[in-house]
Amino acid sequence: MASEAVHEFTDANFQSEVLEASEPVVVDFWAEWCGPCKALAPIVDEVATDYAGKARVGKLDTDANQQVAVQFGIMSIPTVLFFKDGELKDKMVGLGANAKQQMADKIDALLG
Repeated sequence: MASEAVHEFTDANFQSEVLEASEPVVVDFWAEWCGPCKALAPIVDEVATDYAGKARVGKLDTDANQQVAVQFGIMSIPTVLFFKDGELKDKMVGLGANAKQQMADKIDALLG
């Protein structure tokens, strides 16, 4: 069960929810058939809860929302992109052994 803190991003809401957000935004690009994406999901949930009120954390299903995935050149999933002030600032590709710490470090850097 996904955390309530995790937003659902789509082609339709990406501009308003991500690019126009006042806080840093973390976008997990995933798909239903992707095993490593499913392994990353609980980590995304934890990070979303940990940073609630400080950063917006969400997921974008690349099968259902191909426009944004193509726009940002997503070639493999899971890929996590980090945005601040409407600009892509950082990214993580794949599922590292310490993915939660890597995500937290990148968000902390954005929060300054």
